[in-house]
Amino acid sequence: MRVGNLSGLAGRRIVVTEKMDGENTTLYRDGLHARSLDSAHHPSRAWVKALHSRVAARIPEGWRICGENLFARHSIPYATLDGYFYGFSVWNGDNCLDWDSTVTFLTGLGIPTPRVLYRGTFDGDERTLTKAFRLDPARQEGYVVRAEEGFAYDDFGSRVAKWVRPSHVQTDTHWMFAEVVPNGLGPGAPGWAVRNGVDVPATELAPAIDVTPASAGLLADAYSRMDVAGCFGTSRLIGAMAALLHERRRADAMAELAVPLGLPIARRIADVIGHSRRLHNPLDDDKRRAGLVRMAFGTDLAVLHAIAAATAPTAASAESVTWSALVAEDAGLLPTSPLPAFRSACQAAFTDLPDHAADRCWGEARELFAQGRIASAEEAVAATWRWRDGDYPRLTHMVGISGSGKSTLVTSLAKAPGTEVVSLDDLRAARGSRANQSANQEVFREAVSQLEELLAKGTSVIWDATSLTRSQRKLVDRVGQRRNALIEHRVLVLSAEELALRNRKREHPVPEDVLAAQIRRYEPSYPGEAHRVSFSYADAGLDADLDTDDDTLASTPWED
Repeated sequence: MRVGNLSGLAGRRIVVTEKMDGENTTLYRDGLHARSLDSAHHPSRAWVKALHSRVAARIPEGWRICGENLFARHSIPYATLDGYFYGFSVWNGDNCLDWDSTVTFLTGLGIPTPRVLYRGTFDGDERTLTKAFRLDPARQEGYVVRAEEGFAYDDFGSRVAKWVRPSHVQTDTHWMFAEVVPNGLGPGAPGWAVRNGVDVPATELAPAIDVTPASAGLLADAYSRMDVAGCFGTSRLIGAMAALLHERRRADAMAELAVPLGLPIARRIADVIGHSRRLHNPLDDDKRRAGLVRMAFGTDLAVLHAIAAATAPTAASAESVTWSALVAEDAGLLPTSPLPAFRSACQAAFTDLPDHAADRCWGEARELFAQGRIASAEEAVAATWRWRDGDYPRLTHMVGISGSGKSTLVTSLAKAPGTEVVSLDDLRAARGSRANQSANQEVFREAVSQLEELLAKGTSVIWDATSLTRSQRKLVDRVGQRRNALIEHRVLVLSAEELALRNRKREHPVPEDVLAAQIRRYEPSYPGEAHRVSFSYADAGLDADLDTDDDTLASTPWED
């Protein structure tokens, strides 16, 4: 360790990241240097200088980014880097940002951060760390321990420590005097390059995805429009992928990208695809502002309008997008949206409420904001007083194609006390056959009657059906609205190939033509369609839905 003792970290929440074997480099708004201010030229620094030229304007005056230039191989070779510069700290003058703010800021610039090995409260004993994770000295230089919270420069010595493997340098010649051998980039590198401003071609950005020549050709137009609109970071990647896949059905794009990019980003790409088509069509001007606000709670409007303009199929469609952008600007939604600040203020205002009450109040406040009836968190608190006690039932509305994992999730959710399940399949089975679709209207009416009766008694209900389209969901949700229920959509995402595979293994398989029809009709919920909309991806090789912060939006509605 580089500190005399660990007392400055004991009792604090810490973040342990992998120590990368590169050249310490600092970026400022007006320059950069390697290790020291008088660093001489070296060929390995050309790449990071190019990166700096793309991101410098977005580094605030007086801030600096510290990280590792990994272009040249030192003692440890890397084969799958996300980029040649990894940031590990961001400083506002003499104050180091907390870890979450560091990651958010760097991601916005398109700069990756080292892999997190451990995160939690530190008891002051080094052995706690050695038990928490394993380090491979042949492939990893060491690890860095830092306080999760921000800290002042004067406290650096007690808030940061590192461990480096014994006899770390294992080469005969210092890397600066040897031939420059570049480290290797991994499959995620093109995405990070797009984030930091590189116009990555379609063949590199999505080599495993079949895109049409027309889509690849309009990517350059999409890049230029996003650059003019100031779209960088993950928003730029979302826009680029939406441009490439703009001809895909929204549900297909979401399922196709869920594994390689993660479900949160896949959902946002799919939403840009879906909303772009809506902007291509004439809309009632009286409803346009409210519609744009609803879109903005789950989609970056600057990206959306850039991609909608790039993919407009006709001159009339392009004109519609231009008019929509003017309305958004007039409503104060562009170029900088007020919605993140409104969301954060509401989150703080509802922080003392039970989770389900906070969800309900936020869902109601979000819609009131879209309608123009409130404009601040203070007004949101006043407008949502009737839902603050949480004394109302929940309607959990399952949304997904047959075989996407609804039954597994329903079984888990149904364990909650005071919860009943209304299942259309069960009602069909009671009539003689789960597969019998001939009496669907009667089955649906019976199910709605059960739902109404249960909610009227204050019982929480899980609605177990495919609910493939928005019109189908509205019929059920209106019952929940009449009975003052907190309405949540649990949306299941799975590719057509996996759905077909799972269907063949089911005890009660759906006829292939029925499954194909479901896939064609499927329109997953949009954020804001209910008080809370959460997404889960179920891979055929997994026992349960991926339900982690990295892979779903299921934990909170605040990330819509």
